[in-house]
Amino acid sequence: MNILAVGAGGFVGAVLRYLIGKIPVSENMVFPVKTFVINVIGCLAIGLITVLASKNSNIDQRWILFLKVGLCGGFTTFSTFALETTDLIKGGHTGVAFLYAILSMVVGCAVIFGAEMLTGK
Repeated sequence: MNILAVGAGGFVGAVLRYLIGKIPVSENMVFPVKTFVINVIGCLAIGLITVLASKNSNIDQRWILFLKVGLCGGFTTFSTFALETTDLIKGGHTGVAFLYAILSMVVGCAVIFGAEMLTGK
């Protein structure tokens, strides 16, 4: 049942992301505004879900999986990245948080450049 909850949430999140991606924006815009908005909404959602779940132990864990892992994960994995980084900072691991954030960005971009070079793009 947990897997179904995550899968159903992931489906909803992915469809929402796709639909937001279809919203027309100015073709002259260089800044990826749709992805930025998706990431901000995802961070707000996962933050609210996390706080509400921590304050109410009566919530069925499958709903938490559906919303946090499925919906937010399908919508944007950036929300999970931001939550993990925030948790590290709150846990007193500021250095690890910044290392995680910097390495995620630098290594992620480097791997994409590497994949493009490998494929001749």
